[in-house]
Amino acid sequence: MTSPRYAVPRPDLPTGLARRSRRLPDRETEQRMLQAALDTVNRTGLTVSLDHISFEDVIRDAGVARSSAYRRWPHKDLFVSDLVRQLARNPTPALVADETEMITRIVAGRLDWLETPERRHALLIELLRQLPVLDFRTLYESAGWRTYLALHATVLSLAGGPLRDEVEVSLAESERDRLARVTRAWRSMADLFGYRLSHPQAATFETVAVLVSAVMRGLIMLALPMPELAGQRARGRPFGAIDEEDWTLAGLGIGGIASALLEPDPAVVWDGERLTAVRTALESFSIP
Repeated sequence: MTSPRYAVPRPDLPTGLARRSRRLPDRETEQRMLQAALDTVNRTGLTVSLDHISFEDVIRDAGVARSSAYRRWPHKDLFVSDLVRQLARNPTPALVADETEMITRIVAGRLDWLETPERRHALLIELLRQLPVLDFRTLYESAGWRTYLALHATVLSLAGGPLRDEVEVSLAESERDRLARVTRAWRSMADLFGYRLSHPQAATFETVAVLVSAVMRGLIMLALPMPELAGQRARGRPFGAIDEEDWTLAGLGIGGIASALLEPDPAVVWDGERLTAVRTALESFSIP
């Protein structure tokens, strides 16, 4: 005879009468249910139908009353629609603080490089060598980012109608917001180092942001089934680098874009006043 199986109660969630006696506000029920489902998707992966998401499991994981959940979503399909909308929001991991710390650390020991055109260029190239390593690793290891990429790839397989239209709009808004931040960062770095667009009629800083994002996203998608690409390195002195260093594929791709589309601005005068201002700015640099 097999022993009866008992569910082990979670100590952090109310059970029994205590659970039934507390009715959460509808808004809190909604937030907790969506968050529990998002955690499941990020843990188990995304399928287009989301059939692997158990509504009853989500209710249990969210710690809400079944009556509250079914009052908000009488049918599972309604809940899945809200979940897909939530997944369409940009889940880009917080990179700004880590990027800022890396920039200030790299620049701290090389402030004297600002004094000559060759060294200024080499400093910018060194930033382009190291920053993509951080960005690639953070995005590559993010379950939320992988889910976001999967949704991009599968949105066209959603049934046509208001849900698909809304998801496409949400994805477009997320992309525009992210590209705007990348554009501001590149424009800020170019201004600081005295660079300009080399082909302004053909390319803008928005173009740079789109190309950089495409390279990073493409490499991540390639590295997911081929993880050896994440660790691939090439040693050399590309793009005017002073020292021979190891370059990742992301660094080579982004460095190539920068070298093709940016050039020193001859109108910028690197006198003592500018050198002092740029040193000060780099010591407390922040990405807008």
